[in-house]
Amino acid sequence: MNSPGSESDPLPIHSVIMRIKVCRKMKQDGTANVRSFLHLCFFFAGKEMSMENVTNIKQEALSRLEACESLADLQELRVLYLGKKGPIQDLMKSMKDLPKEERPAFGQQVNALKQALAAAIEDKRTVLEEKEINERLQQEKIDITLEGRKPNLGNIHPLTLVQKEIEDLFIGLGYSVEEGPEVELDFYNFERANIPKDHPARDMQDTFYIDMERLLRTHTTAIQMRVLEKDSPRTPIKVICPGKVYRRDDDDATHSHQFTQVEGLVVGENIRLSDLKGTLEFVARRMFGEKRVIRFRPSYFQFTEPSVEVDVSCHMCGGKGCPTCKGTGWIEILGAGMVHPNVLRMAGYDPEKVSGFAFGIGAERVAMLKYGIDDIRHFYTNDIRFLKTFTRFE
Repeated sequence: MNSPGSESDPLPIHSVIMRIKVCRKMKQDGTANVRSFLHLCFFFAGKEMSMENVTNIKQEALSRLEACESLADLQELRVLYLGKKGPIQDLMKSMKDLPKEERPAFGQQVNALKQALAAAIEDKRTVLEEKEINERLQQEKIDITLEGRKPNLGNIHPLTLVQKEIEDLFIGLGYSVEEGPEVELDFYNFERANIPKDHPARDMQDTFYIDMERLLRTHTTAIQMRVLEKDSPRTPIKVICPGKVYRRDDDDATHSHQFTQVEGLVVGENIRLSDLKGTLEFVARRMFGEKRVIRFRPSYFQFTEPSVEVDVSCHMCGGKGCPTCKGTGWIEILGAGMVHPNVLRMAGYDPEKVSGFAFGIGAERVAMLKYGIDDIRHFYTNDIRFLKTFTRFE
């Protein structure tokens, strides 16, 4: 270090200021003695402020700016030179020690330096930000040639598959789909279906009551009764009524307290039993194979007269007899019949002028036959292994 009074070239004022600050820090930390600190202060006092100091600060700052490789380095440099404790601010404060006539020119030079450094720092910031973005894009680049991870998607429930298939078949025949409430009135569930209060037939459909007038519906016939009431006396009516139904039953391999029904209703002039058979034969062939045939067996339902049970020829043995059909060659699939005159009359139709047929298909029974399922409870246990086996049927 030059001693006070040396004739060599003066150090840049900012370098002197920075060294003083360092020396003060050393003194505070106990790493410098008082003599060295005073020696530097006398040295600084003997130096003159000049335009050359401004130029030297600019050159040094631009040199360090060029060497910045990151935004963090750039921010550190900005604080060092443009901060409140930087050399430029110190130059501004030291102007009071200059002669009055030299202050304007010196102040202009210092302001020009400050603006030039600020502009250079912003230009450098733009370059470094672009560089950082390009590096991130390169590091986070996604190889789109690799196969993506397939999400774990579910598949349609087998009962929904069967219901949609039945709906599509009948929509193709000109039917519309009607829905209704699961919590139903006794009036539509029983009385309008020709099952008055205290009738023994109610024992066959014992259900869950909410109160004396409301219950969980035992069949979607209740929807048919609502349709008849709504459309009376208009004809023709062609609807199917899908939905869950409930009965007080013990659950086992073939019975459940909850199951899905798809009932159908046709009302119009000159509707005959042969129309019912032709319709159900078409449906059976579409669902179980073109070689299937059906047969009617006499039965009894309160809301149809005559009533029939409908069997389809076994799809496993072709009617020859096997364990699936219990050796008979036939499998029961649904119940049907001609709409009872009392039902038509209560809905406002004249049974002498119009007639109709109705049928009810159990979606679980159809699914069990179609997919070879041996236990109705599989449909409701939510076993993902069971449900996944139906992906191929979509």
